[in-house]
Amino acid sequence: MNETYNFFLSYISEGTLKTVSPEAIEALGKDLVIESDDDGFRHKVSVKALNDIELVSYCEFDHGFSRPVSEAGRIRDNRYFMNGYQSWTDTKEFKLNEKERDVKRLPKKLVDTFSFDKYGDAFFYKYDKNVLHGYDTFYVRGSKELFIQNVNYKNAYLVFEINRRTGALLLRSDVEGARIASGEAFTVCEYVYTSNLEKGFEAFHSLFPKRDISRIFGYTSWYNYYQNIDEKTLLRDLDALDSRFNLFQIDDGYQTKIGDWLTVNRDKLPGGLEPIVSRIHSKGMMAGIWMAPFVAEKDSALFNEHRDWFRKGADGEPVRCGANWSGFYALDLENNDVRDYVRKCLRHYADMGFDFFKLDFLYAASVPTYEGKTRSRVAEEAYSFVREILRDKLILGCGATIYNAAARFDYLRIGPDVSLEFDDVFYMRMMHRERISTKVTLKNTVFRSFMNGRLFGNDPDVFLLRDDNIKLSWETRCALSTINALFGTVMMTSDDIGLYDKAKKKQLDKTLDIFHNAKVLKYSTGGRFINITYTLNNSETTICYDTEKGVLV
Repeated sequence: MNETYNFFLSYISEGTLKTVSPEAIEALGKDLVIESDDDGFRHKVSVKALNDIELVSYCEFDHGFSRPVSEAGRIRDNRYFMNGYQSWTDTKEFKLNEKERDVKRLPKKLVDTFSFDKYGDAFFYKYDKNVLHGYDTFYVRGSKELFIQNVNYKNAYLVFEINRRTGALLLRSDVEGARIASGEAFTVCEYVYTSNLEKGFEAFHSLFPKRDISRIFGYTSWYNYYQNIDEKTLLRDLDALDSRFNLFQIDDGYQTKIGDWLTVNRDKLPGGLEPIVSRIHSKGMMAGIWMAPFVAEKDSALFNEHRDWFRKGADGEPVRCGANWSGFYALDLENNDVRDYVRKCLRHYADMGFDFFKLDFLYAASVPTYEGKTRSRVAEEAYSFVREILRDKLILGCGATIYNAAARFDYLRIGPDVSLEFDDVFYMRMMHRERISTKVTLKNTVFRSFMNGRLFGNDPDVFLLRDDNIKLSWETRCALSTINALFGTVMMTSDDIGLYDKAKKKQLDKTLDIFHNAKVLKYSTGGRFINITYTLNNSETTICYDTEKGVLV
């Protein structure tokens, strides 16, 4: 074993929980063999089973590359990038005097009633007020640089934990549930690392080369009407769009219930969706549709008529994934009837002529337990399944685990939903880390920008310039459109463009110019401010974004 770090590996063999560490290696040669390789850049640990075993946990600590720096230097200079568990989870460079929000600090009855812990990782990760944690990509910017990238993400997420008191780094590989048959091998942990941040991003670029991804400038119905859409409204907003738009996406509200995807609400859409698809195509745009293929709500016909299609928890009840709609539950993705149903629904809309699929609440695939599989493996299989069904259609993932989406989807939402108030209403600020917030999503847009064009095309969510049905200031609306244009591959709005006055048309023109022609050179953080330097039309510009007020200063 490599002696530059310590580790613990826990597993179950013949019904007994066992732990292996450098000081307690009595299990070696009986149940398993551990193989480790480290060349100073790439680190890999594998397990070969000598008996049938099930992995429980694996962690590493006391690495030579991660010794804590002094308290003064750590607090004053260092920033730690903590990548959130899924699309909506808050993500940024943290200082060690900042804390994460643990949803389980809310009253247990409230958490259980609304399943607030299921939106992110709180249902399986134990939060600690003295620890910051993130997933799969980690770096330190400041007096002591460090970059680490998980390359084993198809098998297991790599969780980075920084102790806020000492600055010590611990790495956890989320191997829980993985079963290894006797004679088989399993990669427990594999990552690349470097103490130079520039070289770290070079390594990232080598692992994930630039992809040829088309830019999307489009419309989505959600952030103005939400589920209250109808044929008249959709066609009115469609007619207002000009040739600069290349997508018109119909969001939630066309179906009768979540899960009943094949039953269109005829009160809202008396002619169905086919005529609207034809109108979209006649304007030279792609037609987009929203679906949440892995879940169904409690009030749906699907849930009430096919209860056996839903994955059960330890209590024998269907696994609930959140409180949206009437509460929603995870379909059993190992059930062949479920797979046939998901395939039928997705192909129905693909065959109808939809070109673009926004697939939402995808994290739900990994909320239930599937025997013998890690959470990451479940997500890998689920996301591969929808890609197989949709073939060459464009897919925008949303509410998805980040690296499982890489190479599976064309685009991925990289922050939570934009809110019509800057940081949403006051009581929502106490909720889970995946809550709706324009304040949060703007930071995600900046700090996940290194993924753009490599893992997928980044979708920073909508920009909104309208005056009605919104509480964002004009200054914040302009900041939102500018930052989205600088850092996104997808630009969407839910506004009725036909109502824009001269000022809004001017801002729209400016936004489009930035979106298509600007190039970000760098960004840097200082306190509450993010400085962004970009080139546009042979001119270099630096803007300063105030993350607390949501304005450019």
